[in-house]
Amino acid sequence: MAGYMVCWPQDRWKEIQRAEDTGPIKVVYGSIHSRMPTIASIQVGDVVFPVTQMNKHLYVLARLPVTHREQAFDYCMRELGTQHSALIPEGVALERRYAFGAKAPFYWTWDCRHFDRLEDVPEGIQVIPLSGQVEKPHLEHQNPFNCCSQWAVWGEEGSSIELRQLPDEVVPQLRFGHPKSKEKPLKFAANGSVLSSSLTATRRMSEETFAVFEQLFQ
Repeated sequence: MAGYMVCWPQDRWKEIQRAEDTGPIKVVYGSIHSRMPTIASIQVGDVVFPVTQMNKHLYVLARLPVTHREQAFDYCMRELGTQHSALIPEGVALERRYAFGAKAPFYWTWDCRHFDRLEDVPEGIQVIPLSGQVEKPHLEHQNPFNCCSQWAVWGEEGSSIELRQLPDEVVPQLRFGHPKSKEKPLKFAANGSVLSSSLTATRRMSEETFAVFEQLFQ
């Protein structure tokens, strides 16, 4: 079992607050962009802690033990009912409508090919029709907050979603990396806040740092 820290930007946290989404946390996504960085290293059995930074303080928002790992597209289609801009898997085409419904549907594949007619979609490609893309009720945090989601890690034993402040004096002592010889602290700006470059990455915790985070949920 390993502990991982992922960052939810301030604006994402505010969206969750406005939606009054207090959890329990169900899923964490990773994309191919730094705003929502890859989570490819997270495996079943690991524990993920989303964090956010506000007014130079670091807050742990939730704890999610990972019991499942799958492509974000599969999670979104099953649990949310629609793609939500997740990357389309190889071998799949989505039926879509042009803006404002001015034209007939078209078909869009994982490799960015576009077909105007169903009969033009090559054999062997699974087509997901519009009727199979119906939004389902879900919590705000289940919406990916960035395009091109690639992976989703999820579980059914997640904590509530709320602000849990890490003591300011503890934050410089946190260490991340693997193996132990490569563990490093976070980097700080002159004003005392954690540099964004230290947060815009999925970070594996040292055993001691994992214990600090776990203590917030005891």
